Amino acid sequence: MIERILENVVRNKIHKGKAIIILGPRQTGKTTLLKIVSKIIKNKILFLDGDEPDVRQKITDVTSSQLKKLIGDHKIVMIDEAQLIKNIGITIKLIVDKIKDVQVIATGSSSFDLANIINEPLTGRKFEFMLYPLSVSEMVKYHGTLEESRMLEQRLIYGMYPEVLTSPGKEKEILKSLTGSYLYKDIFAFQDIRKPSIVMNLLEALALQISSEVSVYEIARSLQIDSVTVERYITLLEQAYIIFRLRSFSRNVRNEIKKSRKIYFYDNGIRNAIISNYNPLNLRQDKGALWENFLVSERQKYIHYNNIYNKVYFWRTMQQQEIDYIEESDGRLYAFEFKWGKSKNVHLPKTFSNAYPKSNFSCITKDNYLDFLLK
Repeated sequence: MIERILENVVRNKIHKGKAIIILGPRQTGKTTLLKIVSKIIKNKILFLDGDEPDVRQKITDVTSSQLKKLIGDHKIVMIDEAQLIKNIGITIKLIVDKIKDVQVIATGSSSFDLANIINEPLTGRKFEFMLYPLSVSEMVKYHGTLEESRMLEQRLIYGMYPEVLTSPGKEKEILKSLTGSYLYKDIFAFQDIRKPSIVMNLLEALALQISSEVSVYEIARSLQIDSVTVERYITLLEQAYIIFRLRSFSRNVRNEIKKSRKIYFYDNGIRNAIISNYNPLNLRQDKGALWENFLVSERQKYIHYNNIYNKVYFWRTMQQQEIDYIEESDGRLYAFEFKWGKSKNVHLPKTFSNAYPKSNFSCITKDNYLDFLLK
């Protein structure tokens, strides 16, 4: 079995006086993670599945006395799919505050309830983690750097979802199932989406623009809806952990683009499934965009799992000078250019190097990408 980085992290946070919240996209292994952790823990565990209507009824709007009766002598309460339970934040708060010898571990496949409504009642009472699709570092630990580097093209096309990686030959079937209504179940469950087809059309438009600046106005015009609706749906897709935004870096240069955004998918396979394109890289015109999406999304996993607090950006000027990716750490800038093919004499644009002379620069290629994602 492929070991997840969060296994040890979660175990080390048990009985530290706070709830443990594990968020992440559907089908990334949150339920499996709970089961693995439960096998190692010696304490009695009460497992509650938020998918079950009777479970939701038992822990919705209950008193601390009712919770004590339900929990009994169990020392750990695991709540799976907690975003489906109304006012789950208040319920978890009661357990943390009133039943102090009990550890709560809750998972959620969206941030609608678990990360938004939950924030206020659980301020200072939770450890929160994100479980992504499998990461390069997890796969390197599983089968080594050589084997993982051999699988690079496979990763760019089919992505890193656990079931995709563990079911060779069934990648297209699995991704098709994921990118049906299942992946967007929380959006349709929690929000008033009158025309679900618009969400799908928006996703396709975004998928065709990965690694490029996204114009909400242009997308709205092409979909024949208003910009406010596009912006709202993009936010919902972020909260469902399907896409994420990267903002532009600007500080000293007058012609720097200041308010632009790039949008990336958390997983290349999901992106390719949305546009139904699984062609090998030698037949694709978007391999540079796939390469950038892969590196940026994998780097987000690395930053999160290693508790790095870098700010991340891209950079561009009105004259189309650009840098693919920037990290700011302790006031210092680290700039990266991503090149799929061999490219000589890649260097920082003079405008950037003159404005930020102490910045670091690296070009990430197939030859050194593992260093970028593992160190």
